[in-house]
Amino acid sequence: MNRTARTLSITGATAGLLLAAACGNDTQSTPATTAAAPAHPADYVQVRSGVPATAAQFTVTSPDGPSGGTFPAEGFAAAFGCTAANHAPKLHWSGAPATAKSFAVTMFDPDAPSGAGFWHWMEWDIPATATDFTEGAPAVAGTNDAGATGYLGPCPPSGDKAHNYQITVLALDTPSLGLPASSSPTVASFSMNSHIIGYGRLTLTAQRP
Repeated sequence: MNRTARTLSITGATAGLLLAAACGNDTQSTPATTAAAPAHPADYVQVRSGVPATAAQFTVTSPDGPSGGTFPAEGFAAAFGCTAANHAPKLHWSGAPATAKSFAVTMFDPDAPSGAGFWHWMEWDIPATATDFTEGAPAVAGTNDAGATGYLGPCPPSGDKAHNYQITVLALDTPSLGLPASSSPTVASFSMNSHIIGYGRLTLTAQRP
């Protein structure tokens, strides 16, 4: 074998070893380090807050339950396997920014097994003079994630962990979002984001055996 042939032979052998190592077939190579997959991927899903960090906080209360308390039975849905009255909690707020030109009310379940949470309630264009809200009061009743208009109460899957339903009142710097009621919850919340100057929130928990 001449020198040129020998060089080509060595080069080919070297390339073969490199290819084998790259494919994981070289038993002498160091195994690649990979991150272990989480045992329960759903527990690692994070949903970004829809409220800017600069928004002022104010107080929201409900006669139907204190924040951190359990959802009232009559507030559960009449769908998805639940047969309750589907009555929306009554809300009252104080200390909202004086510059607010309207308010919005939302209810969101970040614990829904969807990977993106679940919007249960969207109301906007609530007058700036309001300090309380009951479903049916002057506002645009938006679409929830079930595709229906207005409030949809909780009905978490049977046997699932307790869900935390975030009921939020948003103070906005515009008298109207200019959105039709048919707007999806994601579009509505996205449109609200740049107008939020303050918020108040109470959280009620719900669970089914």
